[in-house]
Amino acid sequence: MSHPVKPNSRKYKVGLIQMRMTPDPEANLESALKFVREAAQRGANVICLPELFQAQYFCQREDTQLFDLAEPIPGPTTARIAEVARETRTVVIASLFERRAAGLYHNTAVTFHTDGSVASVYRKMHIPDDPLYYEKYYFTPGDRGFQAVDTAFGNIGTLVCWDQWYPEGARLTALQGAEALFYPTAIGWHPAEKEEFGTAQYDAWQTIQRSHAIANGVYVAGINRVGHEQGDIRGNRADGQGIEFWGGSFLADPFGRIIAKASHDSEEILIGEIDPGLLEDTRRNWPFLRDRRIDAYGKINQRFLDAGSSLPELK
Repeated sequence: MSHPVKPNSRKYKVGLIQMRMTPDPEANLESALKFVREAAQRGANVICLPELFQAQYFCQREDTQLFDLAEPIPGPTTARIAEVARETRTVVIASLFERRAAGLYHNTAVTFHTDGSVASVYRKMHIPDDPLYYEKYYFTPGDRGFQAVDTAFGNIGTLVCWDQWYPEGARLTALQGAEALFYPTAIGWHPAEKEEFGTAQYDAWQTIQRSHAIANGVYVAGINRVGHEQGDIRGNRADGQGIEFWGGSFLADPFGRIIAKASHDSEEILIGEIDPGLLEDTRRNWPFLRDRRIDAYGKINQRFLDAGSSLPELK
């Protein structure tokens, strides 16, 4: 007996590029474009680069000269990535330091269609400010909202690094039809903390993203960099011990199972398959979207719900 074809059942492959960054931004861009071509040769249809792949992670210090790394979108780098997307007939996700205007900068992920045109421009919504992650100095929070976009292969959503800790962003992107969420990332260990906290930190990072996959019935990809960095840009580096970026890029399926995972210390291209049919099956058997109590979530847009709600409102 034949079985009916499920809706949206066409499979496609993703390529997750885990790479090491040098002090030379041009060399990093050339390396990234080479990785994109290799991923395409290996059958990837949608290819994602790590967060801010053109430079070592410069947010380890506050330095006005580092704003010179930013460029407009569209600009010279988007033109080169668009050319490779068109050449390889792939969808490419690239995380860039965007100069929107004088004194106004964003941490931005651009998705390119297979013809090189821009499919979406997503500006990182959640901006951290932690030791060696001084991003609030450089980046204005995003103002374009959470986005899902139809591509030649499927509907995908892109968020960036610190966004990955927030279930609200994943939910709002999935509710727009995204089958897969991509998180370009730059995250690692403080060397002095690694022995005591390193395993738990990586486990938490992976677990929260797997939970997004489960709660929303979508694929989730975390794409990280590797290597020890001190934010070295053309020979100028930050003080201190730097950050050991932990790699460990992965792809999880709609039930949170890890179907591809990279090492913690090597450059790699992960190839994984997106199967919309599996997404359909998972959601039919675990219908979390069906059972959401959207009538009861009205207060989710408040910062915090103070105890004793009957008390007079504080001014």
